[in-house]
Amino acid sequence: MNRFLMSTFLLLSICLNVWAQTEEPMHYKITVPAGADLTLDGTLTLPDNVKKAIPVMLLIAGSGPTDRDCNSAYGLKTNAFKMLADSLSSKGIAVARYDKRGSGANLTAAKGAIKPEEFLFDHYVADAVGFIRQLQADKRFSKVFVAGHSEGSLVGMLAAEQTRANGFVSIAGPGRNIVDIMKEQGRTAGNPTDLQAEVDNTLDSLRAGYPVHPRNPILKAQLSSKAQPGLISWMKYDPAVVIEKYHGPVLIIQGRKDLQVSLTDANLLKAARHDAKLILFDEMNHILKNVEGTDKTENFKTYNNPTLPLTPGLATAIAQFVTK
Repeated sequence: MNRFLMSTFLLLSICLNVWAQTEEPMHYKITVPAGADLTLDGTLTLPDNVKKAIPVMLLIAGSGPTDRDCNSAYGLKTNAFKMLADSLSSKGIAVARYDKRGSGANLTAAKGAIKPEEFLFDHYVADAVGFIRQLQADKRFSKVFVAGHSEGSLVGMLAAEQTRANGFVSIAGPGRNIVDIMKEQGRTAGNPTDLQAEVDNTLDSLRAGYPVHPRNPILKAQLSSKAQPGLISWMKYDPAVVIEKYHGPVLIIQGRKDLQVSLTDANLLKAARHDAKLILFDEMNHILKNVEGTDKTENFKTYNNPTLPLTPGLATAIAQFVTK
């Protein structure tokens, strides 16, 4: 073999070795209040040809029926979490991700097994804890990190504290109580003064633990009596307080072009954890993709374009946090 062909062969071999990976299924069986069993499915992405224990990260999805790949049937097709898993795996870090209750592979089963009035926010946390425990018991892994995206940030920091995970990454995670965020969203949407007053009073009552009976038809639909127990259980948590209780290392990641979670939230988390590292990406939006300009319509168009790559440098920043 001539020198040029040999050099080319060696280069290709090195590249293939770096990117080679294996995916294997994960499962976690839970018992829902109705007494039925529900299995949450996940994917574990592993670098190939690893001879020693490596770090692993559990990646937790955000609000709504968002699945392990950061996709949902409600207008979200990004593949962002799969891309992140692939990128971290190429850097020697295993990644576990799973379909939350009511998403992905368990979407249909969950509709029949989980009654809305019986769901609590702590159920999400318990599921994450279950997957973390699996990873902690796996001898292939040297350390277990937790990363939560959007609503998953609060789920992740609670689960990381309960399991004493080796580190926590908040990706586009709110730093305020969900009540304050919902009030702000109403004002941003231009709610009439009388409607916003009812919104504020209703949310304050729920935060105090009192069920409500809104008069406005819109609020009746958004804050149905069946959904209120879950909302009340969520509203008892202040992310800035929770993250302060977690004693492991923390990385906070926020995009400046995020239309759903603001820089204010990232700063509140940072203020609660002065020792945390805060990294801002100037062009990154909520689904971890770069966008040009400030047009909101163009920003939201990226939510249905799974071919867009992740924001450059995102995976590197997380890998450096994990391996430092």
